[in-house]
Amino acid sequence: MKLLKVILLFHILAVSTANPLAAPNYPGCKLVNVALRGKATQSATYTTYEGRSQADAAIDGNRDSNRLHGSCFHTAGMPNPWWRVDLLQTYSIVSVTITNRGDCCGERIKGAQIRIGNSLGNNGITNPLCSEIHSLGQGATQTFHCSKKMKGRYVTVHIPRKEYLHLCEVEVNALVPDNDN
Repeated sequence: MKLLKVILLFHILAVSTANPLAAPNYPGCKLVNVALRGKATQSATYTTYEGRSQADAAIDGNRDSNRLHGSCFHTAGMPNPWWRVDLLQTYSIVSVTITNRGDCCGERIKGAQIRIGNSLGNNGITNPLCSEIHSLGQGATQTFHCSKKMKGRYVTVHIPRKEYLHLCEVEVNALVPDNDN
């Protein structure tokens, strides 16, 4: 009986974390992390003796939250730091899933804004607001839902104050036609 429960738990976990996901509110569509296909950039790269923290580390498909393992980006400390992914085409985006840094300084993300749109004006900071990060635990992963489906090519995470910006994974959940139906 214990083995059956373990198998059932693994099955539930596998179904709940699968990507792409069915999009029940949007028949004929599925949710896909389109950030994996994009090109990332950031306001400034933080460089230390441990190495560089490049923008594309946040779209490598790895949620490892320890920056020293190489799967997180980190900006220099500066006013209004930002990170942006160019999705290379416009998508209908419903949410963004973010994994916060886990080895240090998780509180820095408080107040960050997620902006989505087609403009590169002010590095994407002028695009419409999808969501604001009021809290995200150190090393935690959370999905931030837009109040409505948003069309955009650029997704920008921005902190509107002097701070360091560092995240370990940014997943952009977009609706794409489900060709299996």
